[in-house]
Amino acid sequence: MNQNNQGQHAESLARTYLEQQGLQFVTQNQRYRFGEIDLIMRDKQYWVFVEVKYRSSTQFGGALSAVSAAQISRIRKAAEQYLQTHKINAPCRFDVVAINGQDIQWLQGCF
Repeated sequence: MNQNNQGQHAESLARTYLEQQGLQFVTQNQRYRFGEIDLIMRDKQYWVFVEVKYRSSTQFGGALSAVSAAQISRIRKAAEQYLQTHKINAPCRFDVVAINGQDIQWLQGCF
């Protein structure tokens, strides 16, 4: 499986997992020139912007260690653009779904 397919598979796993936790899917792979949002979900009144990270093993720090400060900044800008474009004035949060092999870890409101 190439890296693109792995990313799509990881996003599909994350989406299914989050839906099982009660979140409602809105869209995925929302791209802007300065950043991308992997998944956009709803959790009651919250708009949830989700970064999905996948690593086949934790040998080099695992999926969570792959979220950089620069990436967080790009995700925040992309989320701001999404909210403005869709005229959404509601609370939001930023979650990370880290997948290491078959282990799924969901961090809510982590940045």
